[in-house]
Amino acid sequence: METKALASLIDHTCLKPEATQADVVQLCAEARAHGFAAVCVNPIWVSLAVQELAHQTAPVVCTVVGFPLGATTTEVKVFEAQQALENGAREIDMVIAIGKLKEGDLAFVEADIRAVVTAVHRCQAICKVIIETALLSDSEKVRACQVIQAAGGDFVKTSSGFSSAGATVADVRLLRQTVGKTLGIKASGGIRDRAKAIQLIAAGATRLGTSHGVAILADD
Repeated sequence: METKALASLIDHTCLKPEATQADVVQLCAEARAHGFAAVCVNPIWVSLAVQELAHQTAPVVCTVVGFPLGATTTEVKVFEAQQALENGAREIDMVIAIGKLKEGDLAFVEADIRAVVTAVHRCQAICKVIIETALLSDSEKVRACQVIQAAGGDFVKTSSGFSSAGATVADVRLLRQTVGKTLGIKASGGIRDRAKAIQLIAAGATRLGTSHGVAILADD
């Protein structure tokens, strides 16, 4: 895959808690220079990232909701999403209620996702839904995908990057087999080199979340 095409699939990410204003400014400068799809920052930095990327159609600003545990209430997730959208975010990556999925309360999980999706779509923005594959069995991953489809999500995202493991080729392949062509798939967590990035795309990923985007593009 040519470098420009690969860059267009990358969400250039900085979600570390110790990130500073200077880190976010650098992230945005790198995203502009390399043509990444988006920058993904914590909510406190959305306004700054929007300012840094003003007057451009891409990269867009993405932020996270209910992050990284997914265990906040639906009302809080919706508020987080609405505030981020008001501040200029165009993509929202939300975490599902993982414990509720594992205990089989799919109605709760679907309602939780749908509430955020509704708020996001009202602003003509995109909602990616993080399922945290490292904490789920294969059957739970399939159920999570089905719930996301039913709730109107735009992407299934593998991981927050803060759990025990990140994206795997096997997981991306399973998610793609489950959702078919109806949803995007964002692979994230542990993507540090070009070879893995290409493998994940070949397995069905349509977006990659990584803090190593610049290094990946340089890794010929």
